[in-house]
Amino acid sequence: MTKVYIAGVGMTQMGKLLDRSVKSLTAGAVGAALSDGGIDKSHLQAAYFSNATQGHMEGQEMIRGEIALRDMGVEEIPVVNVENACASGATAFNLAVQFLKAGEGDVSLAVGVEKMFSTDRALMFSVFDAAWDVATVAENTEKLLALGQGYDVPPGATSEKPYSLFMDVYAAWSRHHMKTFGTTQRQIAAVSAKNHNHSQYNAKAQYRMPFSVDEVLAAPPITYPLTLPMCAPISDGGAAAVLCSEAGLKRLGIDHSRAIEVKASILQTGSSRDAEQADQHVTAKAARRAYDRAGVAPEDMDVAEVHDATAMGEIVQIENLGFCDYGDGGATSERGDTSLGGRIPVNPSGGLESKGHPIGATGLCQIYELTAQLRGEAGPRQVEGARLAIAENGGGLYGIEESVAAITILGR
Repeated sequence: MTKVYIAGVGMTQMGKLLDRSVKSLTAGAVGAALSDGGIDKSHLQAAYFSNATQGHMEGQEMIRGEIALRDMGVEEIPVVNVENACASGATAFNLAVQFLKAGEGDVSLAVGVEKMFSTDRALMFSVFDAAWDVATVAENTEKLLALGQGYDVPPGATSEKPYSLFMDVYAAWSRHHMKTFGTTQRQIAAVSAKNHNHSQYNAKAQYRMPFSVDEVLAAPPITYPLTLPMCAPISDGGAAAVLCSEAGLKRLGIDHSRAIEVKASILQTGSSRDAEQADQHVTAKAARRAYDRAGVAPEDMDVAEVHDATAMGEIVQIENLGFCDYGDGGATSERGDTSLGGRIPVNPSGGLESKGHPIGATGLCQIYELTAQLRGEAGPRQVEGARLAIAENGGGLYGIEESVAAITILGR
């Protein structure tokens, strides 16, 4: 089997970047990745460009990658545009890996960029409305919100300000976990506080303000049990990774000691299942495939980045990744097992909640963080001795779970 390595990574600042364009963010992320690997853009043999919102936000429905990359001088090579909702970035990465494994070349690029902020707030929030079956909106809403029924919601726990309907869905998932396993709002707040505290040490994070658990609980409500710091913000930003086969590393004279091996890159779409079949969750299935492909187990992982669109998402995903038993994610988080210095640090970058969530770039932001961790280059948020890392990136909604899950295992 052809081994694939990350030779260079790059990531822009995350946040409200009204003065930056898709082209500018692409040039920033790709330029940083090329510089990191000591690679010239002329060496790229294929590019996979991840973006989910530019069509909605700007009307650029087609050839987004060709336009953004050609503007920075990346020409003639095949460019594939990738959209897979919030899993778009990890999907672009997966395709860049497959290009090398297929022997089509020895250097490939995965890049994800998103411009989500707008002065038109209605346009900005409506971008999420297409991340499920638009032909069955009423049925989607009824099925997903039903998961949260049967749990008493305290008065005053819903925001009077507009927010995405998906926050209601995340809240329903949260209440389902609470009534099924006894998870508490305080445990969910512990995840949020942990991620915001981690983000202090990430200069590229959108938010870098630490929070205590009590401060998270006292923050403005979104919809119970979620408060504002528990939810990922709207973000602009970009991230990129340059991948090489062993032949590519040798041909370009790249320092092998900084190259990070891609031990598994798995995509899994969801299935019809009962809500009580937690072990059949799309992420759990994908994770089992990834561990098998890499020849490792959950207990071998040293650090993880997971898709915490809300803090509850992290609780569910650490269960799916096998870091704890189903139903024990809240207690595991509250004990500090997932904090820096804990048994399995999760989201040392600050996660989506504070690092930011530029949809098409999110999966590649995770790759950026884990590459830095495995190289020992993460500074004050470094997980000491990290040798194996795992990323989980999910997207869209179908049935009662994400439409797609992507699992990446990296090692040095």
